[in-house]
Amino acid sequence: MITLGIDSGTQSTKCIALDLETGKIVASASVPYGLIEGLPAGHLEQEPQVWLDAVDKVVRSCIQQLGKKKELISAIGVSGQQHGFVPLDKKNKVIRPAKLWCDTSTTEQCKQFETEFGGVDGLINLAGNSLPAGFTASKILWLKQNEPKNFKALKSVLLPHDYINFFLTGEKAMEFGDASGTGLLNVRTKEWSTPLIEFIDEGLEECLPPLGSSRRAVGLLTDSLREEWGLFKSPVVSAGGGDNMMGAIGTGNVQAGVVTASLGTSGTLYAFSNEPVVDPDGEVAAFCDSTDRWMPLVCTMNVTVATEQVRKMFGWSHADAEQHILDTPVGAGGLIFLPYLNGERTPNLPAGTGVFHGLTTETMAPAHMARAVMEGATLGLAYGLNRFRQLGITPTEIRLTGGGSQSGVWRQICADAFGVPTVCLESAEGAALGAALQAAYASAAVDGQPTRFRDLAEKYVILDEKTRCTPNEDATEVYSKMLGRQSDLTKRLHGAGYL
Repeated sequence: MITLGIDSGTQSTKCIALDLETGKIVASASVPYGLIEGLPAGHLEQEPQVWLDAVDKVVRSCIQQLGKKKELISAIGVSGQQHGFVPLDKKNKVIRPAKLWCDTSTTEQCKQFETEFGGVDGLINLAGNSLPAGFTASKILWLKQNEPKNFKALKSVLLPHDYINFFLTGEKAMEFGDASGTGLLNVRTKEWSTPLIEFIDEGLEECLPPLGSSRRAVGLLTDSLREEWGLFKSPVVSAGGGDNMMGAIGTGNVQAGVVTASLGTSGTLYAFSNEPVVDPDGEVAAFCDSTDRWMPLVCTMNVTVATEQVRKMFGWSHADAEQHILDTPVGAGGLIFLPYLNGERTPNLPAGTGVFHGLTTETMAPAHMARAVMEGATLGLAYGLNRFRQLGITPTEIRLTGGGSQSGVWRQICADAFGVPTVCLESAEGAALGAALQAAYASAAVDGQPTRFRDLAEKYVILDEKTRCTPNEDATEVYSKMLGRQSDLTKRLHGAGYL
């Protein structure tokens, strides 16, 4: 049997075909795209049709690559960028472009939630999470307050992966994992929080799709798509999930101790838990995962965004940057970089900016600045990992994904800053692989042959041992002190109104 894993992200959509007999990825395809240009600062949007067109192209490509083996396709799983708001009218047409996870135009609506429910503490007590600008809830309230005509037409609220599932099956549904990123789900009970929903609008709950298990299948591929794609039998379509939830499955992060760190445009750090992990300070997102468990998560908005900016500023190739950073001592001579180029989510600084501190005649040099940027982005995630530890999570291994994990020097910086061994996966397609594995789980359940996510991970998630790095004690000590300074600088500058 073969399952398709679709990963619909902010910059591209990918599809892989996983052969469940051999464990090999036997076909793959990718289509790039961009954001809508010319919008005001803080407004980051995409047309959902772009995602559907990309899904159609990558699936067709994989099917073509499979040839006669296409009839072995038994299931499809979808990973989608979290938090995006897809508004549909009564005819199931998209009302306006989707506001994305990285859209920070809704800070005023977030303040309104905090005022109504007693601040961050009140929101966490109510549903387990605060409501940063990235979450979906503030986007819906923004629509009501800024585009009342569009809000009046609203009949369905879907997340990006839900919308793709709707395209594939004709069914509207939402699973616990991605739903927890709306900010409207009580993560402790896995039920909608009526007070939060009614604060936006008393009729909003009718617009939310049925909520259910992440382990189920939501339907079969529609006959129209099956015929267009030249398939004899309609594959099962699994519940799917958010990209981080699918990334957890695709990196084998389905048992305690394993933590995933994604070094992409943004950075995420997430773990597995059998119980809800609610941070009273609101810094760790108390998400559900897409296996019907829980997934505490920290997100930072500036990782390869920052490193690519400095690399391009000095006109280096990736190999040049790698060598310059490798030749610069740990700690960059005391130079610290606060990597808040796009604002920040952890800590919550939507209007934050980047800061170099510790410039001297020695450190005001390209190599030192480049190393400081890489270290600063990594220490932002290390801050989140320490918060995990304070909440009772004990990391034993960090599995690295994302473009930054291709850098050997960065992998070692991660091991040293985290104080935990790091390793990459043989497959770089964590979210797409997770979607394919969730599809395999759902298909097995439909066929009456249930399996476990842990068993799937052991069989199909392969570690690349040549990338393994272990912490250097001296470097870990340097980074521990640097993290304290970076956190102190952030607090002081923010308190003074400069961040």
